[in-house]
Amino acid sequence: MNSSIETPTSSPQQLKRQIGIADAVFLGLGSIIGTGVFVSIAMATSISGTAVVWATVLAALVATCNGLSSAQLAANHPVSGGTYEYGYRWLTPGFGFCAGWMFLCAKSASAATAALGFALYVNHSTGLSTPVIATSTLIAVTLIVLLGLRRSSKTNTIMVSISLSALLLFIVAGFYHATKAGFDLSFITTIPASGITLTNFFEATALMFVAYTGYGRIATLGEEIHEPETSIPKAIIITLSISAALYITVAFISILALGSNAFGATTSSGHAPLAVAAGQFQLPGLSLLVSIGAATAMLGVLLNLVLGLSRIILAMARRGDLPAVFAQINSAGTSPYMAILLVSAVILVLILLVDIKTTWSFSAFTVLIYYSITNLAALRLNVQERRYPHYIAVLGLCTCLLLAFFVEPAVWLSGLLILATGLIWHRVRLAG
Repeated sequence: MNSSIETPTSSPQQLKRQIGIADAVFLGLGSIIGTGVFVSIAMATSISGTAVVWATVLAALVATCNGLSSAQLAANHPVSGGTYEYGYRWLTPGFGFCAGWMFLCAKSASAATAALGFALYVNHSTGLSTPVIATSTLIAVTLIVLLGLRRSSKTNTIMVSISLSALLLFIVAGFYHATKAGFDLSFITTIPASGITLTNFFEATALMFVAYTGYGRIATLGEEIHEPETSIPKAIIITLSISAALYITVAFISILALGSNAFGATTSSGHAPLAVAAGQFQLPGLSLLVSIGAATAMLGVLLNLVLGLSRIILAMARRGDLPAVFAQINSAGTSPYMAILLVSAVILVLILLVDIKTTWSFSAFTVLIYYSITNLAALRLNVQERRYPHYIAVLGLCTCLLLAFFVEPAVWLSGLLILATGLIWHRVRLAG
């Protein structure tokens, strides 16, 4: 057996610790406040109607369980790689590889969705070609990331600030308009309209869950965060709390503005969901400002996903699960440039070949499998390592496995096929 595949090479070059808790929170928000709030809420509404509000709440609770499992794992093992590394340390090489493989699939699909969502909002305002916008944006983000994390982190902070400002303006204007118009609020406490089943509800929850999973971005940067034992858990919890409040409020306002049917139909008809909703508030320029905020947010998501994916590839290449060339870091120790280029190439292929609904659904299935492994690893922590009650990881594991198979059958079947293909390749590497 080739031991270099099972354990990292001796004394690999390490990334510098250059991120504090505030930057970590902004990196987490930059990964969450984007495609989820500006696109996926509408997708989930098209499936579950007004029940999307409760699907968003349930998804936040599931994400909290997973976030706490991720936090305690990252605090005990603060290195780049996330659950890929946790699987190797607390489970088996097979589980570790499976986690890394699923993360690459999930977040590559999410990154493609972010690029397409960005193009959707820019197209809404300018009429420019969507594929050209998405491709050009990916190239620009790749160049930013290649310049190194510190410069990328500052860019991300600016992007998140703009996006949050646009969302807060949308929320304030929405509540004012709702109060003035006397909208009916009864949908919050009533049973959803006929035709909405538990299957629809759980599928919507799965789609909303993936919208929260940017908090894992913080864990994948464990090697680069100052005082990771305390900073990582705090940053994840703060990030989840802020994003959950925003998601639930935006879903509430959007349904008040358009109704669940019209709002749910926006993405399938090629429109920008929150820009359309903002157009109902009779505030000049608000729709454009929301489009700017949305575009900026999804740029932030794309930026953070390229960063996070490159760190997973870096970890897998160090261990031998991917070619060693992708473990190369620049002389300053700030950028795994070969991994970044590979990530961008994969995202580009997805942008050109698949649509936004397919990429998001595939991301939901694969990321739920990824976090199932996260929770399984958390169950293996000993008493000294454990920071949170045992039942949190149990709840996270059970809900992830349940929700994973409520996405469209064609999607989870394709996901299982890709997972099997990866595991076969891994076994061949072990035997080589």
